[in-house]
Amino acid sequence: MSSSPVAMTAAGAASKAAAGTGAPPTLEHAYLQLFEPSKDGSLTNPGSPIGRLEFQFNPKELTLAKTATWSRETTKGARRSAPPQYRGPQPSKLALEMFFDASGVHDGSVVAVVERLFACCVPTSATHQQNKASPPWVLFRWGDLTGFLAYISSVQAKYTLFTSTGLPIRATCTVTLDELAGEPPGQNPTSGGLVPRRLHVVVEGDTLAGVAYREYGDASLWRAVAQVNRVDDPTRLRPGSHLLLPTVDELSRPSRDATTGVVGVGPQGVGPRAAR
Repeated sequence: MSSSPVAMTAAGAASKAAAGTGAPPTLEHAYLQLFEPSKDGSLTNPGSPIGRLEFQFNPKELTLAKTATWSRETTKGARRSAPPQYRGPQPSKLALEMFFDASGVHDGSVVAVVERLFACCVPTSATHQQNKASPPWVLFRWGDLTGFLAYISSVQAKYTLFTSTGLPIRATCTVTLDELAGEPPGQNPTSGGLVPRRLHVVVEGDTLAGVAYREYGDASLWRAVAQVNRVDDPTRLRPGSHLLLPTVDELSRPSRDATTGVVGVGPQGVGPRAAR
């Protein structure tokens, strides 16, 4: 599995070797490899293989998509918009078409393969019996091209040819695969809460308002940063000390200090004091 943002890999060594020897390239058909979901909760190690869905005809195009989430805080009466806040990447998506044709044999093979595609959107028998219902995991492969570990989020089948008795013998299926892999949130080993995203080392001239503006685009969050780090005097930041900088969501989540019972903002008592 690739760790790149797009999460698809293309290993062209075999093709180049064949070209160097003068051997004619072989036609390889694309397929969807199906797996049971992971048994240990991992998003990178699938369970056992449970079959594959072969492309009768290789796709003529593949559509890859990757998006990022940004947001802006709104302030009533402001003349200009606030700086954008980066929230993180969204999973990669792969959209493709699968074309099936049985006009030469007039059998039910097209209906059967469409049913198998739809079955990828419902839990497997094994997970259903374990009360951990989950559809199969999927990996797109085509020769040297390997996709990302994914689940099928949607299938749309369009039947375009029928026998005289109404049996569908041609279909175009639009399939969307959503990437599974993600970064699980870190955990504070003592409190079980989310750990801060960054550690800022205080330098001469730093102010809490300036740090808050650089990190969050909102200088007014300096109070929350001070409370998270238990800064007694925000005007005296000691150079070389550390400030723990949580996410905006963590800063806005109320929490209660176990020793004082005072409701504050964000996790309490994480790390050394930044002021003396």
